[in-house]
Order: sequence, then C-alpha cells, then structure tokens
Amino acid sequence: MTPSFTPRPPTMRIVPILLFSALAAALAGCASMGGPHPASQPRQAGQLQATRSFSGVPTASQWPAGDWWTGLGDRRLNTLIHEALKDNPDLAMARARARAAEARAGAADAANQPQLSAGASISGARLPTTLIAPPYGGHFNWVKYGYLKFNWDLDLWGGQRDAWEAAVGRARAAAIDARAARLDISSNVARAYAHLGYAFEQRDLAHKDLDIAKKVLRLTRQRLTAGIDNQLQVQQSSSGLATARQRMAAADRGVSRARLVLSALLGKGPDRGLQIARPSTLTPAAVALPSKLPAELLGHRPDVVAARLRVQAAGKDIARAKTRFLPNISIGALAGLASGSGTSLFQLPARFYQVAPAVSLPIFEGGRLRANLAGREAERDLAVAHYNKILVNDLDDIADKLDAMHAVQSRTAAQQSALTAARETWTLAMQRYQSGIGNDLQVLRAQHQLLAAKSARDALHAEQVDLSIQMIQALGGGLQLKTAAVHSSRPSPDSHRDTP
Repeated sequence: MTPSFTPRPPTMRIVPILLFSALAAALAGCASMGGPHPASQPRQAGQLQATRSFSGVPTASQWPAGDWWTGLGDRRLNTLIHEALKDNPDLAMARARARAAEARAGAADAANQPQLSAGASISGARLPTTLIAPPYGGHFNWVKYGYLKFNWDLDLWGGQRDAWEAAVGRARAAAIDARAARLDISSNVARAYAHLGYAFEQRDLAHKDLDIAKKVLRLTRQRLTAGIDNQLQVQQSSSGLATARQRMAAADRGVSRARLVLSALLGKGPDRGLQIARPSTLTPAAVALPSKLPAELLGHRPDVVAARLRVQAAGKDIARAKTRFLPNISIGALAGLASGSGTSLFQLPARFYQVAPAVSLPIFEGGRLRANLAGREAERDLAVAHYNKILVNDLDDIADKLDAMHAVQSRTAAQQSALTAARETWTLAMQRYQSGIGNDLQVLRAQHQLLAAKSARDALHAEQVDLSIQMIQALGGGLQLKTAAVHSSRPSPDSHRDTP
C-alpha cells in the first residue's frame, strides 16, 4: 500500500550543451530571486522540555507493539479489530488517498524522462483555384502522413527531480496518514469494546438498584399502613424508584449506543452490533514510557512523521521554484512520412524530419517567478509551524494522559475504601436484621449504597482501561519507522517502510 520509488541515474550531460547553457546562465540575472526567504525551522524533539513531567514514571526499552491490543486479553476484541481494519470506510479512504499521492509521484517522475510519441492521419480537402492554381487547386486531394515525435527536457538544474522528490515525500506522508487512520480505528474499536463491557456492568447494577427501589417503596407503604412511617417517607421512596428507573433506561441506552458505535467502526450496519457478545472485563494495558522519550517521538507518532515529511516536500518545492529563474534546454525531434493523392506514403521522397534544440531564458516575468517562490517559501513556513505545533501538542498529550492515569489511580484507591466501608455497612445491617434488631428496610438501603459504591468502582476501572488505550495511541500505537524516512531529504526505496 505504501509507495516505493527508485531514483533514476543522473542524465549524462553533453559538453557542447553545457557550454551553451553556461552562456545562457550569464543572462539569467535579469530574473531576480530577491524577496522573502523561509525563516522558521523544524523543532527537534530533544529541544522540548519534558524531563520533570516524565520523572518518576516507569520506563521501558520498547515502544508499544504493532498488535498492542492483544495485551488487553480478549480474543474477541482481536477479531473485531481485524474486521474493522479490513472494512472500515475511513481507512479505505486513507488508503485511496495514499494511492492517489503515489500516482502523482509517478507522474512527476515521468515528467523528467524523455518523451516519444507517434501519430498518423489521413485527410482530404478541395483547395479553391482562387488560392492555388490547377492542378492542385480545384480538385479533391488526399494527404496522408505518419510521424514520430521526441521531446526531452534536460533539467540542467534538477528542478524536475526536486518536483519528483516533493511528490515522493507527500506520497510517503499520505501512506503515514493511512497508518494514523489505522491507529485511530484500532484504538476506537478497543475503547468502544471496553465501553460496551462497562455498559453491561452498569445495566446489571441498575437492574439490581431498580429491584431494591421497588422493595423499599413496598416496605415503606407497609410501614405507613402500620403507622411507623409517614407520607414523607413514601414520597421519598417513590422518588427513589423514579430515579432508579431513569438509571435503568440510561443503562439500556448505554449498551445500545456502544453497540452502534462498534458497528459503525466495523463498517457494517447496526445489526452487526447486535451480534457482539457481552465482553469480559478487560485488563488495563501495561503502559510504561519509552526510555528515549521524547527524542524518538519523531519516528513513532504518525502525525509527527507525516508532518515532518511534508516539511521536507515543501523544501523541495522551494528548490524547484528557484530553478525556474535559470535557463533550461530542451531537445525536440520530429520525423515522418507524408504524401498526397496518387503517391505512395512509403517511399524515400515522402520522408520529412526536424531537429529543434531550444533554450528558454526568463528575463522579465512581471514578478510571476518571485511570487511563485514567495508562495512556496510561505507554504514551507506553514508546514514547519504545523509540524512544531504537532510535536508540542503530542508531548503535552502524553503528559496529560500520564497525569490522568495518576489521578485515576488515586481516585481508585479512595473509592476502594468507600466500597469497603459500604460493604461493611451492608454486612452490619444484615447482622442486625438477622438478630432482630434492625429491619429489612435498613438492609435494602445499605445494599443500595453498596451498589452505588460498586458502580463508582467499575467506572474508575473502565476509565483506567480507556486511559491505557489512549496512552498507547499517544505513543504511536506500534508505528516504527527508520530514521532515514524522516530526516533524509533524499528518498530511498524502502526508507518509509515499517521496521520488523
């Protein structure tokens, strides 16, 4: 899917042509390159300050694996992700854009090569005698001809090659964009699958809570009849039942919504989501920061890699624009056969040929070339600014995920204490009820508190799973590129491919 191009060997230059071009170059100063020049430079990952933000975090020598989702421990999830990577429309569009960019690079390469074409035609006409005297005038005559045409732009200053290298860089960036789409889809499927499992758990708790609310209302009404409670307690219990029903409806909606999200990610209709079995509880993925962060972020985040390649392509566009100020030489040749009515096309007198070497020299362009160069330089500045922004935002994204993971760990510890206290309260209520001291209403209310504590604990666990997936996504999700694909301005056939 990713593009692969092999540079052609440099063209042999002919000495007389070089002498002729040197004479023309002496006049090229008439077209000035004066004007603004790109000032911004791509920021290096090592220049960003992140030591304190990442201190105290466990480190690992490896970045996330390409099949990182297997670490979540659910085979059905593995199957769903493979299905999504095969059928998702967004990924199909990203791959199509990569193929289109590859085709444009191929067209740019072809523009730098000699061109040979052939043609043939036959036409008839009656020429008026007012223009041409007989015997040619006043009669209908046929003209037949065939030809071979040759054109070659010598590309003395490498402008066509610069255009090709710029197209190759953009094709590689488009291929990386497809990898970014793959990462987004796999991450979103994993997150949606985890959310579906959490939604089922919340629905179970909501169902139990609804049963408790019904029992509480029934017991409260009995106590009202017995004169133990008053109408206020009945109204409070009725309100609790309505709230429990609302939670149940929301839980049902959470399950159906998670199924719909998954079916869309899988590239199927809504019925596909109904076929997905209830997920088991996922284990948060083990996440540790790579020891060479942020220095190696450049080769692992798809958006960073693609932005860097576009900066390099923009630099090639500038080089191409500069060659337009210089003289250039092209060679053209035409050979063929032509004949009229009554004569054979295939005979020696029917031959014709033409050789047309030409030199083009920009002298006065009304500022067009300078405007074109200024535009290319501005586009490179824009690409650099976009790259620098992505690099900074990506590091901030990683730091934010780390902070969120630390926070959810602290909240989980506190919630575990609350869950323990709620469980002890329920146990005590049961003991009082069994010994005849308490009543069943106290037991139900203690059970309600216990379910609420479990719901909060489950929500925190789901958040831990979700954050672990987001952290893997922030670290590039297993994308590993050779350094040459990012830093080198000269493309090589395989420098953009994933390393094993």
